[in-house]
Amino acid sequence: GINAEYGGVVVENQNKSSERTIFVVGAKSSGKTGIILRFLDRDEQPKPTTALEYTFGRRSRNDSMSKDVAHVYELGGGVALSNLIEIPVTKECVQTLNFVIVVDLSKPETIWTTLESLLAAIRQRVKKVIHELKVESPSAANNLVAECLARYDADHPDKDSLDIIPVPITIIGSKYDVFQNFDSEKKKIISRTLRYVAHHHGAHLCYFSSKIETLVMRARGLLGHLVFKTQLNKTTCTDHNKPIYMLAGMDAVSQIGSPPPAPGSRSLLEQWKQLYLSSFSQESEAVMPEDPTKDKKYNEPIVDSVRLQKDEELERFRKAQERKMRQSTAQQ
Repeated sequence: GINAEYGGVVVENQNKSSERTIFVVGAKSSGKTGIILRFLDRDEQPKPTTALEYTFGRRSRNDSMSKDVAHVYELGGGVALSNLIEIPVTKECVQTLNFVIVVDLSKPETIWTTLESLLAAIRQRVKKVIHELKVESPSAANNLVAECLARYDADHPDKDSLDIIPVPITIIGSKYDVFQNFDSEKKKIISRTLRYVAHHHGAHLCYFSSKIETLVMRARGLLGHLVFKTQLNKTTCTDHNKPIYMLAGMDAVSQIGSPPPAPGSRSLLEQWKQLYLSSFSQESEAVMPEDPTKDKKYNEPIVDSVRLQKDEELERFRKAQERKMRQSTAQQ
């Protein structure tokens, strides 16, 4: 497969060890760090993530001395720092990259804007990186796209109407322990919308709660499959009164159902958006069409000078992280 052929490979005791990357992004305080700690089986108290943080996990293979490595990046700050997505997403690692987008099920008023902003940022960056990869190795770029499309059977009824992002993406709905007590009709709208958004972009969808051990194990199993190629649980769940679990390529518009036709909306995605927004008004601070700090009517010289300093620090941080990534790649 593509991962074996093009992935970052380290030779250790004559056995090939795979290295894959998970990049966890999502809403503020949605439980991203907790998901990572449970995946890596670390008994630590989650701390707030300020910008971009890195950790890793290793897994020994049963049949040899070699170990598979999972590089784990976490982006803090919700959608506000989505420009930092470009640091770990390079042409060197895109072939072994998995995105995890965490949405907070207990806050429906943040879900749509979180997903829309982060999916757009991921798509934009991945498109650019695949274009760069195509220049160096057209076959590697084409295989990456083909592998994502291959999750959908050739005769899948929706295949031609989807807009799949050509890297593996998992959408995790966190805080299911709170969500399970929501009104059934609310749960139905949220779950059907999330199923369609995941299906449309070629993503897995998995509900999670750090307080429900069966959901912890299920999420660990899914992430473990993505990075360590362990056996995958393919038993899906689509009942909105239960924790949703759906794998990319296994859902269909005919199973999800259609939203009521919205005036002026053309695509199914737009119709689901209209239904969702009419049911759950989105928090205005989550919507960031433009940078308000650049608006001249908010000029404050002292604040602006500090802001400029912080922007420069962030840019230095971004460049330092890029250098580290290049050095790390060169050493492999």
